[in-house]
Amino acid sequence: MLDTPEAVLDALRENHERPYGLPRTVTAEELVAAAEQFEEPDMLVTALLELLEAYEYTGEHRKSPVVFARLLQLYDSRPKAFNDWEVHRLHWCFKWVTTSLIEVPDVPLATIGQWIDRMRERYREAGHGMQPVAAMAHRLAMHTGDGLAAAYDLWVTRPRDELSDCEACEIRHRALHHVVLGDDEEALKTWAPLFAGMVSCQEEPYVSHAFALLPLLRTGRLDEARSHHLAGYRYARGKTGMAEEVGLHLEFCALTRNEGRGLEILAENRELFGVTGAPKARLAFLTGVQVLLDRLVEEGYAETPVAGPSGRQWTARTLLAHVDGEAEELAAAFDRRNGTPTVGDRRRARLAQRPLTDEPLPLGLRVTPLTGPRAERATPAVPAAEHRVTVPEDFAELVAEARRMAADGHPGDAPLWERIAERVAAEGYVHDPALGDPDHLLAELAEQRAFAAYEADRPADGRAGMAEAAELYDRAGLPWHALAARARAACRAVERGMGKTAGEAAEKGNAEPEGTPDGTSEMWRELDSLLERAESMLPDGEREPDAEFRPDRYLVVVHCRAFAAHAELVETLPDAAPEVVERFERAVAALHAAAERWKVPHQTAAAHLYTADVAARTGRLEEAVERQRRSREILEEIGTPWRATRGMLLLGQILMRTGRAEEAVEVFRQAMAQAARYGDRAFPVTSVHAMLGHACKHAGELSGAVRHLSEAAARLDREGDHDGAAECRLELAEALTLSGQAQDAVAVLESVVREGAGDAGGPLDERLSAQVRLTLARGLMDLEEYRAAAEEFLRLADTVAGWEEQVTHTMVAAQAAVALAHADRPEAAGTARERALASHAKAPNPAPVVDMLRDFADLATRGEDGGIDEALDHLATADRLLAEIAADAEWEGFPHWYHAGQNHRCRARCLARAERFEEALAEAERADARFVEGGPDGEVERAETARLAALIEGNGLNRPRAAVSRLDAAIHRCGESGLDEAVRILNALREDLASR
Repeated sequence: MLDTPEAVLDALRENHERPYGLPRTVTAEELVAAAEQFEEPDMLVTALLELLEAYEYTGEHRKSPVVFARLLQLYDSRPKAFNDWEVHRLHWCFKWVTTSLIEVPDVPLATIGQWIDRMRERYREAGHGMQPVAAMAHRLAMHTGDGLAAAYDLWVTRPRDELSDCEACEIRHRALHHVVLGDDEEALKTWAPLFAGMVSCQEEPYVSHAFALLPLLRTGRLDEARSHHLAGYRYARGKTGMAEEVGLHLEFCALTRNEGRGLEILAENRELFGVTGAPKARLAFLTGVQVLLDRLVEEGYAETPVAGPSGRQWTARTLLAHVDGEAEELAAAFDRRNGTPTVGDRRRARLAQRPLTDEPLPLGLRVTPLTGPRAERATPAVPAAEHRVTVPEDFAELVAEARRMAADGHPGDAPLWERIAERVAAEGYVHDPALGDPDHLLAELAEQRAFAAYEADRPADGRAGMAEAAELYDRAGLPWHALAARARAACRAVERGMGKTAGEAAEKGNAEPEGTPDGTSEMWRELDSLLERAESMLPDGEREPDAEFRPDRYLVVVHCRAFAAHAELVETLPDAAPEVVERFERAVAALHAAAERWKVPHQTAAAHLYTADVAARTGRLEEAVERQRRSREILEEIGTPWRATRGMLLLGQILMRTGRAEEAVEVFRQAMAQAARYGDRAFPVTSVHAMLGHACKHAGELSGAVRHLSEAAARLDREGDHDGAAECRLELAEALTLSGQAQDAVAVLESVVREGAGDAGGPLDERLSAQVRLTLARGLMDLEEYRAAAEEFLRLADTVAGWEEQVTHTMVAAQAAVALAHADRPEAAGTARERALASHAKAPNPAPVVDMLRDFADLATRGEDGGIDEALDHLATADRLLAEIAADAEWEGFPHWYHAGQNHRCRARCLARAERFEEALAEAERADARFVEGGPDGEVERAETARLAALIEGNGLNRPRAAVSRLDAAIHRCGESGLDEAVRILNALREDLASR
């Protein structure tokens, strides 16, 4: 019932707490109608100002001038109906109305000029400065392009006053002035204080995040652009008053080749097609949509379904035509109104833009993939190769070069073999006898297909290819080649897909790729037979070498035994049987000896690398490092550094295990650069991006961590490994949080849990998904987005309720209760709290439960009624739980001292708020006594307790000298413990108290 001013005022207050959007705007309109019933206009003034604010932040600029006209009329006729704040607000809203008039092309330019003149007169009459008026004149000049330089000078040379836009918003408009002039560097320099967090406001830096996207891209600051998109779009998402900003994020996606992300944003903001109250912002939104749709159509996705205006289904092609027509009409309407071509020219310039990145900029997000022409193109395994392989036109030269490179194990031979295969398969091909037996060439091609199949984890195809190659080599009279091919097939008799270690195919790198033969006697019988035959063919004192004999082919047979023994050992570690260990040691020793005898150095390097790998797996890390480095030295000495890349990956992993993250980063980067230099298509670039991101994070190189983890996640998505991608994004979120980009971290995790994301790859592993949701919920808590956090915790609680380990449910229930309490949902919070306590009784998990009870106590005393009794009840429960745990021997390692101290300190804060200062001080001293039990680990907590006690003693009990004495002792302790920040904080408080 809104029949009294008090009821309307209460409703206005309640509505003011709602987020901007249609429900708040509609309610504001209803409350204006309700306020009109009263004789005194006071409530109507308040309601009209509230409605004007709702229009401003939901893009209803057509309606704002009408509401403001009513306010002006009321102010002129009943000025006493306005309190001081409302008078200030009235003059402030002159600026809103100016921008609203600019927004609507139906309003003549002369009318806008007259309005700015009227604003000038009103400000002068009220004794205000002219800087805000000059700002509005500049805003109009920015829109029309007429007199821009003069308007800017007039604005920025005037001093700010109380009606000036906040400093953060003024920074945005100054930066945009430079963007319009084409000076991205100056714009970003102007924005720097805002992006550094030195100034902010309700909308900033989020609005500027959108406007700075292209300047950042154009100046090559891709990492910052990614961050601005993640944080900025989270704020703009779903807000009808931020249509222009959403359009800029769509444009960003198109120009960074992230069209799939753009389509998701379009779907999430479909309602913007129905928002028509701000035509200028609508034009900007539609133009951003068109930039995206242009890219989709150009890339072959014209018939891809897209989200458009409700009422029909749209494809990229049909929506493009619709958007283009409306946007052209709007731009023309503005240009007719303004008498300049500026609006149309800027639109055309946006549409003419080309992508600013050669490949999709990794955003770190899980995005539903596009299906279509470009999605079917092969993703390059490594960055563009620095080493460009020349493919000879002459076929004989082509084959000779391919064979030479293959003999050297050069990974860049792949395009040559591909060209050879094309020529051989072409109609009318005639074999050149100068190339030897035709079966020789066919065998080589079969071998190359087998290598490719092994790399693609198709072991059956690989073995079949090697078997075919062996038969062809026999027919060509090349028994050594046939033996090598059969050995390669035999050592892969059984595969379990353990993934790859440092080895690669003998002719393609340092060692055979790791498969996992199961060590069956059949495999070893075949390998023994092949070795026996190979040794019988070796030249000796009585037998001359045949024309085809090459030591490296014999070494392949020996190497395959080492490969099989290595894979068998790795499969059974750490409980490998003695005979398996012995077989590995004999096989590697044989490889090393044979390589030395026949002077095949890269096989010596392979033997070192196998030993290094096993040494690393069994904890002999320094030996592993020494062996790997010796392997790499050999390969560089013989001029085949491309064989060393896999070994470098092993070294990087060993360095990480020994805590040398900085060295690992450098090794991983060198390996990636070397793979790119020599065009190594088989290089495991996805895994290396993940390892490099992990290493960068531990080395404190957080920007590198973000870059590489984002790239790894995107590649894993394309490869269909969505669990692996989610794991990467978990670590990416951690790196972002550590670098102070909490908004970005939450955006990344939201993309993982978003319903429908990555459906093509199926749902995530349940426990992995739960970990993502838990991390997301905690991130939302840190951002003080409590309702969203509570929703995530509650979803997670339902998920883990059926798990066998119910301690997880206890933890989630406790954190959900805290989130609900912070979200101002007391009844739901109370229910969740009781559920957590009941869960704890069945599956004890004391830390989150006592944390929860302290949070409830703290919140109870922050309310208007004080809530001290409720707070003390919560803390008594927390004390009781700790006492129960202390009596249970199973919890011997639990940090009772820490939680007991925290309980006492929380009780001290609550009592201090209730002005029970003596009791509060006693509790603080009890807290300190418990933290003493923690030894060095308790010093940080003691410092904070000393600060609280000094505040209670100095301010509450008016005993500043005693407080100073307490602080002196605490400062001395902190200095001895190296807690410099604590010393700084305590010294500042000491100076304040000592000055009284």
